[in-house]
Amino acid sequence: NGMKKLVFVCLGNICRSPMAEFVMKSMTNKYEIESRATSSWEHGNPIHKGTQGIFHEYQIPYDKHKTSLQMTREDFESFDYIIGMDASNVSDLRQMCPVDFQDKIYSFAPESVPDPWYTGDFEETYLRVQQGCQTWLNYLEKEEEHGKD
Repeated sequence: NGMKKLVFVCLGNICRSPMAEFVMKSMTNKYEIESRATSSWEHGNPIHKGTQGIFHEYQIPYDKHKTSLQMTREDFESFDYIIGMDASNVSDLRQMCPVDFQDKIYSFAPESVPDPWYTGDFEETYLRVQQGCQTWLNYLEKEEEHGKD
């Protein structure tokens, strides 16, 4: 199908990138949206309780069965936008990414989204994620208007 495919990527895929995935899904259904990890550290683990708490607090629907997945070669091929949540995620993605797909890698926001796994501040992360998702939505809609594909 012709739907654009986006993937949000952080280090473990249990805090920030799933937050971005489900916040974005709550704002639009025009895109295929997923999330991944750069590392395999949390592989198979569920979304962090702190992120789930944010989903409950703001009534954001999410998949309770989602578990952490690491980016694969197929992911680099199949997604149109590969969006790192912070500068080190972007740099890890650049190192992992096959050379043909480097131009699909983007930064989520000009400011890195702080990792609540370290800061403990899921609220702050949520505000940044919500802002960033809105910015991305505007960007994608502009791209569509201008017929870029």
